[in-house]
Amino acid sequence: MNPQPIATPNHGLDLGDIYYVLFRHKWKIVLCSLAGLLTAGAIYRSEAPPFQSEARLLVKYILTESKTPAANVNSPAKLSPDERGASIMNTEMEILRSEDLARRVAEAVGAEKILAKAGGGSDSLAATAFVRYNLDVGLGQSNSVIHVSFRHPDPEMATQTLREIIDTYYKMHVEAHRATGALGDALQADADNMKQRLNQTEDDLRRAIASAGAISPEIAKEGISNQMISIRRELQTYESELAARLAVYEELKKRQTSPTPDAAAKSDATPEVPPSVLDEFRTLYSQLSKYQALEQELLIQFTPTASRVKDIQALRRETEEKVAKMRTEHPGLVKVSTNSIDPADPARQLGIEISTAWIQITSYQAKIKELNAQMDRLKAEMARLDRVEGPIAELKRNREMQEQTYRNYQAALEQSRVNQTMGDGKVSNIIPIQTPSTPFRAAMNMRKVGLAAAIGILAGFAWAFLVEMYFDRSVRRPKDLARLMRVPLLLSVPRLRARDLKLQLDVPSRPALTGGNGDGHGSTALAAPAEPVRFGRIDALQPFHETLRDRLISYFESRNLTHKPKLVAITSLRRGAGVTTTASGLARSLSETGEGNVLLVDMTAERGAAQQFANGKVVCGLDDVLEGDARSQAHVTEHLYVVSESSNSERLSRNLPQRFARLVPKLKASDFDYIIFDMPAVNQLSITPRLAGFMDMVLMVVESEKTDREIVEGACAMLAESKAHVGIVLNKTKNYVPNGLQQELTAS
Repeated sequence: MNPQPIATPNHGLDLGDIYYVLFRHKWKIVLCSLAGLLTAGAIYRSEAPPFQSEARLLVKYILTESKTPAANVNSPAKLSPDERGASIMNTEMEILRSEDLARRVAEAVGAEKILAKAGGGSDSLAATAFVRYNLDVGLGQSNSVIHVSFRHPDPEMATQTLREIIDTYYKMHVEAHRATGALGDALQADADNMKQRLNQTEDDLRRAIASAGAISPEIAKEGISNQMISIRRELQTYESELAARLAVYEELKKRQTSPTPDAAAKSDATPEVPPSVLDEFRTLYSQLSKYQALEQELLIQFTPTASRVKDIQALRRETEEKVAKMRTEHPGLVKVSTNSIDPADPARQLGIEISTAWIQITSYQAKIKELNAQMDRLKAEMARLDRVEGPIAELKRNREMQEQTYRNYQAALEQSRVNQTMGDGKVSNIIPIQTPSTPFRAAMNMRKVGLAAAIGILAGFAWAFLVEMYFDRSVRRPKDLARLMRVPLLLSVPRLRARDLKLQLDVPSRPALTGGNGDGHGSTALAAPAEPVRFGRIDALQPFHETLRDRLISYFESRNLTHKPKLVAITSLRRGAGVTTTASGLARSLSETGEGNVLLVDMTAERGAAQQFANGKVVCGLDDVLEGDARSQAHVTEHLYVVSESSNSERLSRNLPQRFARLVPKLKASDFDYIIFDMPAVNQLSITPRLAGFMDMVLMVVESEKTDREIVEGACAMLAESKAHVGIVLNKTKNYVPNGLQQELTAS
C-alpha cells in the first residue's frame, strides 16, 4: 500500500469540518444552549404579559386633492382601494407605523404617563420608541380593514394611548392626502419666498433710513424748511438793528469832544466834603458802576428794547441823577469824582455810550454770521435728503406691495386648509368599525424569549467555531497536516481506551549460543531458546503497526531502495507522544515477516524501547551487537534484537554525529535488514536533526490535539535541512463524528 496521498491545501470549511467542529465541541454548544434556554424560561416566568387594546378601521376610499386646469381651483377626488388593496392600504399602514405619529402620540399623552409602568422616566425619545415597539398594525381578510392594537403594562394607558393613536392617524391622513397636496405645497413655497423677499426689503429700508438719519425725509425736509424761514426772519431783524447801531455809533463819534481847562481849574477850587457825604457819594458811584457793567452784559444778549435792558437803564439813570444832585449840593465832590472817574461827567458818559454802541455792533455782526452758517448747513441737509428720498420711497412702495401679496398668500393658505378640513364636514372615508376595546391580557411576547434562547444557542456555536478556527492551534486530524505541509501521512492511530490496551510482557531467559561462526552475522548465530519466546504485545495497536510496516515497505519499494540495512528513525515533538510504542510495534511487525533480522536501537536517555523488552535486565550497547561479542544479550525473539545507545549519554551527545558517521560502514556491513532508531524529541538542542541525514526514513510521531501546528512546521523544516525523508504518524486521534457521518477514511 502506498502512503496516503497529499491533499491539496484547502482553507475553507466543508461538511466534514462542520461535523467535526459540532461533535468535538458538542458540550460547549449544549451548555450555552442550555443557559440560553434557562434564561428564556426565566424571562417567560418572570415577565407578566402586558395588557392589549384593539381597534379596527374600515377604509372605504381615500380623498385626495386634485386641481382643475381650466378653473385653477382645487377639488377633492376619491380613490378606492384596488382589488388587493396593496398600494392604498400599505400607505395607510405606513402612516400608522411612522415615527412622526408615535412622537405626536407621546407628546399628546405625556412621556411620564407612558413610561410610568414601563421603566419610568420622562424621556420623549424613549416614549416614542415604546409606542412604536408596542404598536401592531395589520390588514384584515377583506383588504379594506386595518387592525390596530397597542400593548401596555397599564390597562388604562393601553386604551387611552390607542385612542390617541387613532385620532393622530386621522389628522396625519388628512395632512398626507389633502393638506400637503401639490397646490398646498406650491402656495406654502410661494408664501415662504415672499416672506423672505419682504424681510429683505425691510432690511434694505432700515439701512436706507439709518443712512439718511431720518425716519421720514418728507417730515425732515418740512422741519428744515421751517428752520430756514425762522433764520431768515432773525437775519432781517439783526440786519436792521445792525444798521441802526452803526448810525448811532457814527453820530456819537461826531459829538465826542475833549474836556475844557476851566473844568480842571474849577475842580481844584472846590471846598472840602464831609466824610458822611463822601461815603454816600462813593456808594452811589459803586452802584452806578455795577448798573453800567450789567447793562453792557445785557446788551450783548438782548436788544435795547428788551424789558430787562430797560429796567437796568432806568436804575442807571436814577443813580446818575442822584450823583448829579450831590455834586450840585456839594461842589467839593468834583475833585473826588475826577480822581474816581465820575460817571456823571458828560464826556465820560459819551465815551461809555460809544463803547456800548460798538459792542452791540460787534454782537449783531457775530449773530448774523452764525445765522448765515446755519442757513448753509440747512441747505446742504436739504440737498442730501432730496438725494435719499427717492430710494426710500421706492423701498416703501415695494414693502407695501410685498406685504399685500404675502397677506394674500396667507389668506389663500388658510382658506385651502379650511376647505380641505371642512370639505366633507369630517373624515368620513375612514370609519372605526371597532373602537379601542377593553384591555385584556395579551399573549406573551415571545420575541424576547426567543431572542434569549437564540443568543445562547448562537453563543455555543460561535464559541465552538472560534476555538476550532482561531484559538486551538494544535494538529487534530489528518486534514490539518494535509493543509499545513506537503509531508506524507503514513498512518493515523486513534486514541484507544484503557481496557483495549492489553500489555503482555513475558520475556524468557537469555537464549543460549549454539553453533555459528560467532561473528554475530545472520540468524544462524543463535540457537533456539530453551523456552518458547513471547514478547511484549499490544493487541489493540498491532493492526496499526502492521499497517505502518506495510506502508513503509511500499514506500521503500516505490523509491527502489534495495540496500540493506534500511535505517528508520522514529521521533516526535514532545514526550509522551508514543514514539517508544510506535518504534517497538514497528520493529516487532518487521521481525514477524521472517525476511530478515531487525535491530531496535534505543537512543533515548530513558531507555524506553529497550526496557519494554529487557524486563528489567541490562541491555547491551550498539557496539557490542555490531562487534558480535554480546549479541546474544540483545536477542529478544527469532529476528528481533534490542540495544541501547545511552549508556554514556554525555559523551554520546557530544561525539555522536562523528561516531555515527564511523558506525555507518559497520551498520551497512551487518546482516540486519532494518534498523529502527528510537530517537529523542526534535528541538533546537536535540541530536535528532543532526542524525536525520543518515536515515533512509524519519517517522515523526505527532500527538493529536497536543502539538501546535507551527511547531510541526518548524520541525519538518528543521529535518528538511538535513535532507531527510520525513513521514508523519498522527497518534492518539479522536473520532468525534459518528460513523454514519464520518467523511474521512479511518480504521474501524
